[in-house]
Amino acid sequence: MAKKKRISVPVDPEYLKKQKEALVRRHRQVIYLNDSEMAAIRQYCEKFRVGTKAVLFREAIMEKVLKELDDNHPTLF
Repeated sequence: MAKKKRISVPVDPEYLKKQKEALVRRHRQVIYLNDSEMAAIRQYCEKFRVGTKAVLFREAIMEKVLKELDDNHPTLF
């Protein structure tokens, strides 16, 4: 049975530009860790082969924030 031919629809370059600009990170945050916290982070990164700590921190923080917002959403009554 022959495969159906897909028709590709060109994406508007202006739309792609806006999407790319929306993902640019412009806000810098600095955190300080004590020795035991840093040791735990290093151990985790070695064990799970994490190359970039920024990604680890960003994902962990955003996961926590989004979970808290979801758990504490406003109710009608």
